[in-house]
Amino acid sequence: MLENIQSVIFDLDGTLVDSMWLWHDIDVEFLEKRGLALPETYQHDIEGMSFTETAVYTRDLFQLDESVEELKSIWNQMAIEKYTYEVNFKPGAMEFLAHCRQQGISLGIATSNSRELVEAVSLALHLGDYIQEVVTACEVERGKPAPDVYLEAARRLSANPQYCLVFEDVPMGIRAGKSAGMQVCAVEDPFSSQQIQEKRRLADYYISNYHQVLDCTYEIL
Repeated sequence: MLENIQSVIFDLDGTLVDSMWLWHDIDVEFLEKRGLALPETYQHDIEGMSFTETAVYTRDLFQLDESVEELKSIWNQMAIEKYTYEVNFKPGAMEFLAHCRQQGISLGIATSNSRELVEAVSLALHLGDYIQEVVTACEVERGKPAPDVYLEAARRLSANPQYCLVFEDVPMGIRAGKSAGMQVCAVEDPFSSQQIQEKRRLADYYISNYHQVLDCTYEIL
């Protein structure tokens, strides 16, 4: 999988760290405080959207009084403690990061999450020891499945997209990586368990943990 790869670029939530579980609770709590129920399709509908795009979508969907910036601030405040104290690496991820650095492979993150929450989990897990560049989808024109965030990450890493390998946990992110001209490995996550077949169809590789990359027991699709 790593043959001829110059750079590895990770999605963050559900891919590099185990964090998708917390957003359902935050969404329910946020809406309940406003007398609203969480639609069954909400998480699917916002898949791939940047933090800003999600705020615009949510404000318009529920006709909320808060501004986009106010919504983003509220969500950051609700999530930052969990990202600091409760979010951990996906199995084998830290070992894989160390392996890539030892092999001279540059590392980046391309995420739909906010810069504030990325920085919180980065400090907690010492991601700065491994990751050289972080790009959020709020910093580019379009969120996933558009390739913008991955192309910008490659640009900052001075890497040719065709020699980049992306790790992603959801179909919209896999599409973004493929649209950027990169190889993509799908990562298993409970949040996207109902999308496994679509993930396999879209990606080049599939793993349930990062140990499989290191011992070459990943699936080639």
